[in-house]
Amino acid sequence: MTSINDAAIRRALVRYLANGGEDRDAAHEMYHDDAVLEFPQSGERFVGKQTIRDWREHYPSKTRFNLRRISGEGGTWIAEILISYDGGPWKFGIGLYRFRGDKVIHEAVYVMDGFDAAEWRAPWATRFDPLASIPAAEWREDRPFGLDIEREAVGSVPL
Repeated sequence: MTSINDAAIRRALVRYLANGGEDRDAAHEMYHDDAVLEFPQSGERFVGKQTIRDWREHYPSKTRFNLRRISGEGGTWIAEILISYDGGPWKFGIGLYRFRGDKVIHEAVYVMDGFDAAEWRAPWATRFDPLASIPAAEWREDRPFGLDIEREAVGSVPL
């Protein structure tokens, strides 16, 4: 059973992703003042809530997010997302979040393009829709979405 704190954290993450970077207050209310945001693939680190906010104020692209899955408990959470920059094709992303209390102290974001599955792996792989997701604004508590819908359709496939 999800605790009240876990439910509140899940809602905060969804609200953060649902605003698509446009509502600056919503995008930053979940951070501690000393939070750190990292993009490991580019080697960038933004230290402090105000620095994160300043960087986002100058971000040149319009972003949209779809949710594939959110999982976690306590102080560690993962958001599997799709992200589109300026209406372009969806890219795959993952956000790793560490919380101190009910606010983020560390966020690491990875984004990459998708790729076609290699045919030689077909005998062992079960295919799924890599774009299975919902706009973050359509998320409802206790209703499966994205990858979890497909998982339920085939039975209890491990995460």
